[in-house]
Amino acid sequence: MRSLMEPTAAKLVLENGSVYNGTAFGHIGEVTGEVVFNTSHTGYQEILTDPSYAGQMVMMTYPLMGNYGINPDDNESGKIWASAFIVHEVSRIHSNYEASESLDSCLKRSGVMGLAGIDTRKLVREIREKGAMRGVISALETDDEELRTKALQSPEMTGRDLVKTVTVSENYTIDKVNARYHVAAFDYGIKTNILRMLQNAGCRITVLKAGTPAEELIALNPDGVFLSNGPGDPSAVDYAIETIKKLVDYNRTTRSLPIFGICLGHQLLSLAFGAETYKLKFGHHGSNHPVKNLASKQIEITSQNHGFSVNMESLPDDLEMTHLNLYDNTVEGVKHKTLPCFSVQYHPEAAPGPHDSHYLFEEFTSLMDDAKN
Repeated sequence: MRSLMEPTAAKLVLENGSVYNGTAFGHIGEVTGEVVFNTSHTGYQEILTDPSYAGQMVMMTYPLMGNYGINPDDNESGKIWASAFIVHEVSRIHSNYEASESLDSCLKRSGVMGLAGIDTRKLVREIREKGAMRGVISALETDDEELRTKALQSPEMTGRDLVKTVTVSENYTIDKVNARYHVAAFDYGIKTNILRMLQNAGCRITVLKAGTPAEELIALNPDGVFLSNGPGDPSAVDYAIETIKKLVDYNRTTRSLPIFGICLGHQLLSLAFGAETYKLKFGHHGSNHPVKNLASKQIEITSQNHGFSVNMESLPDDLEMTHLNLYDNTVEGVKHKTLPCFSVQYHPEAAPGPHDSHYLFEEFTSLMDDAKN
């Protein structure tokens, strides 16, 4: 009989045939997904519950995870969205006064696989050199070629609309005492801390399903529109792009309606204005990415999680780039030259991450103030 303490063997097989042998924790089973790496040192609970990671297996570059456990207050959504969690070492004990359970028990309860004991440095190098790849983690199957076939048969991220899998099923409202603004927020995979930051900025929020028509939003007569983060290929979310186009036309013809987008929302807004997007080689995932604010010349350390980017060469004449990624010179922010519409590729709510970019919520409320006058 297997000892209760004896680890269960498991392996990761990538679509190119690379094999990484380790041990399973959390749920014991088999799962596929796109393998990406995140360079954050902490914040694994927020990362796991970020809907933008739907369809992806997240590997952490920092070698030890789970040491402070899991608490009920740090979730960024109602469930774990990452397909699997890959670490070099998972702590079997946790110590934090807020913790209510271990990382291992949380993954077990959620039916999410974990893989530990692999050489994460080698896997990072492989992804950086060859790009993000589909993979399969299994504690059930041992045949490498069979697992590689399963990885190759799993869906690619390009062309994949995952927004429809993470958005809310019904619209709802988050009240704010003495709210100064009413914001209509599209939920493409919105994070809890974004909603908290909007509330802190004085907003009552109506959260809308991703497929809500522009006419229904306009009928709410909001002071501003927020376009959230989310997973998958932005160009595949055609219904959202068409809705944003209608809101832009409303901006041009009827009244000033500020629009603020984050991450996927940034990509969708750019697409609505006629720009193009493309898949990055291995994406940006971490809480330490330097971004230059082109207006102030200041460098912000930012939290990021995205696999696609806006093509700088495709920006139309009426869109101005406002922020630049200093790692790879990709577009990190845009604004319209005449309309009150702007967006950033990174996460100013930063959960987890630094607070350098909180000012963007103030910029949004300033635009709403201007629109009222």
